[in-house]
Amino acid sequence: MAEVLDSRIHILNDDNEIISKNMQVQLEQSDSKEDRNEIYQPPDEWLPITQSRRGNSWTATFHLLCSGIGTQTLSLPIAFLYLGWFWGIMCLSVAFVWQLYTIGVLVSLHESVPGTRFSRYLQLSIAAFGVKLGKLLAIFPIMYLSGGTCVMFIITGGGTMKLFYQLLCGDCSSKHPLTTTEWFLVFITLAILVSLFCANLHSVALMSFLGATMAVGYCTILWIVFVAKGKVDGVVYDPSEAVSSESGRVRSIFNALGIIAVAFRGHNVVLEIQGTMPSTPNRSSSKFMLKGVVASYLIIAMCFFPLAIVGYWAFGNKLPINGGVLIAISTTLNYHMPKPLLGLIYMQIIISCVTAFQMYSMVVYDNLERVYASRAKHECTKLVRMGIRIFFGGLTFFISVAFPFLPSLALIIGGISLHLTFGYPCDTTRTASRPVKIHFNTTSFILACIHTSARSHICYCIFAFLPCFLIVS
Repeated sequence: MAEVLDSRIHILNDDNEIISKNMQVQLEQSDSKEDRNEIYQPPDEWLPITQSRRGNSWTATFHLLCSGIGTQTLSLPIAFLYLGWFWGIMCLSVAFVWQLYTIGVLVSLHESVPGTRFSRYLQLSIAAFGVKLGKLLAIFPIMYLSGGTCVMFIITGGGTMKLFYQLLCGDCSSKHPLTTTEWFLVFITLAILVSLFCANLHSVALMSFLGATMAVGYCTILWIVFVAKGKVDGVVYDPSEAVSSESGRVRSIFNALGIIAVAFRGHNVVLEIQGTMPSTPNRSSSKFMLKGVVASYLIIAMCFFPLAIVGYWAFGNKLPINGGVLIAISTTLNYHMPKPLLGLIYMQIIISCVTAFQMYSMVVYDNLERVYASRAKHECTKLVRMGIRIFFGGLTFFISVAFPFLPSLALIIGGISLHLTFGYPCDTTRTASRPVKIHFNTTSFILACIHTSARSHICYCIFAFLPCFLIVS
């Protein structure tokens, strides 16, 4: 782009007189391709995750519990069914310790650069790996994990609503039954209505408290009831009884690892939760966040391990693969509980799914509002925010109807989310202070993947891509 500047010069004429003349000088201003294509970045106050920074260690605890404990916990006994006692406890323990370590890494990286707060996983990935590679490594797993988790909430919550209705109505439920798709629609309508009253992540704190209470409640009730009622007759604890073929045995092992990986899926909201807290030079937000992490994960451990161990002890090889503990207590094994207690568990699961939906969908809302604000260069109006929430709700509803078997694909979901949970935090620790800038092509991408993965999660790359071949075979 050319810029015209006025400049006065002095010239000596033939009579040795100095005269002044005005001349226009054209200066070429160098505009790089990056400058021309640079997208306007909206301020944090416009976006739902960082719109309010009034959080504290209590709200962080509620958010972490709501996002960390969910219906995926009910599938942990299935992982023990495939792995057995020793390897089940070992894998669950290693995953829990490693997740706790990587959360501590993310908390410390939140303000690793003076004057900058990485309030989103995407921002940290870009700072660590560069713009192109950072977006490539983070955008798809984050959006896939957030959206896929919301779809799983619709499927589980809608299915539980159906069971709750059948439990309450008894014979009347058969006269005017709602289909599973209609129950999905009821759930997503309720979730969208709740989201309309939650403008930002901090406003979800009350919902997170309610969801955390419900999640801890049904996990505790279930394993206490299992201990009280004892084992099912004829139970066997041999993993080889679960599958017959050798190839099926291999697939079941990776499926168990995927179930455990899905259970520890909350890393894509850790930085966002810390972003709701105030931070000053004297009192960093990491101090409040670490208190919340310690408190929440002590409670998570008291929910995960008893439910997984006692659930496998109670049902063994008779645990239904599709549905896990939720189906086992209601229909499959005649392991019936009193109706009021079973209805309480159903209600707690439904509330937990609705509240956790708000947590994970907020990451998607933030990305969509950021795209809109960068294009329009102004904050999203209430009408636009309402439209974004309805659009995302409709999209997840369509996916849940098209793929109602998605919760059984823990192998794929867990494999893709494995990097966010166990791999990327270790890599960003090494590279956050020296961002990698590369031009994307096939050779440089392969070299960058080898460089960033060689030490900490090369085996997790195998877990992420191998499931595709196992399912095809």
